[in-house]
Amino acid sequence: MCRHLAYVGPPASLQSVLVDPPYGLYRQSWASRRQQYGTVNADGFGVGWYSGGDPVPARYRRALPIWADESFADVARVTRTGALLAAVRSASAGTEHGARSVAPFAGDGWLFSHNGRIEGWPDAAEPVAATLPAAALLALEARVDSALLWALVLHRLRAGLGPADALADTIAALAAAGVKGRFNFLLTDGRRIAATAAGDTLCYKITGESHIVASEPCDDEPGWQDVPDGTVIDICEGRIASAIH
Repeated sequence: MCRHLAYVGPPASLQSVLVDPPYGLYRQSWASRRQQYGTVNADGFGVGWYSGGDPVPARYRRALPIWADESFADVARVTRTGALLAAVRSASAGTEHGARSVAPFAGDGWLFSHNGRIEGWPDAAEPVAATLPAAALLALEARVDSALLWALVLHRLRAGLGPADALADTIAALAAAGVKGRFNFLLTDGRRIAATAAGDTLCYKITGESHIVASEPCDDEPGWQDVPDGTVIDICEGRIASAIH
C-alpha cells in the first residue's frame, strides 16, 4: 500500500538518500520491485528530517505524487541531514486524502510511518481505538488508519516503553482486539531506527555509520538484509536488536 525508508548516519542530502539511488524511494513511487499490494504510490509523499541539534523534526508533506512536485527537487538537493524518515503513499480504501494523511506522523520528537492497512477500516478499528484516551483520539491528524496506529504507538512511548517495545506492544494490542491487517512500522528519533515486518517486505543495510531501513533495497549493491516477517528490529549505533513478536 506504501513504501517507506528511514536513514540515520553521516549528514547527507535528501536527494542522495531518496532520489539518486537507482531503485530508491523516488522510483518506488511508480516502479517498486517488491510491492505486493498496489502498483503505484501516487496518493502523496512525505519527508521528515532532523536539523542540527533541534530535537523537533521538520516535515514536508504533499498530497500529490512525489514526481509531480516541482519544488521537491530543489528542497531535496539543498537539504542535508543526519536522520530522516520518508514515505510514498498508496491510499487504502475508506481513508482520508490530503497532506495530513501522509506519513511521516510526528510527536515528542519522533517520526513514524506505516506501510499496510487496517482491514475493515474504520469499523474494525473501534475496539483498539477505545483503548486510547479521548484526548489522543481528538488529536489525530487525519481520518486514516495510519494516524490511529501512530496514536497507539505514541501512547506507549509516553507510558515509558522503548521504541521497539512500543511497536511490538501495539501489534499485540491489535491482535488481542481482533484487528487484522498489515502493520509494517518505521519509527525514529533521529538517533535510532525501530521497525516491524508484519505483512509486507522490509530490509536494512548498515555501511559504516550509515543505517537504512526500507521497504525494499534501493540498489543492487551487497549488504542488504531481509527482515523476516513477524520481526521487530531496533538499530542504534550499528547494533541490531531483534525479536519475534
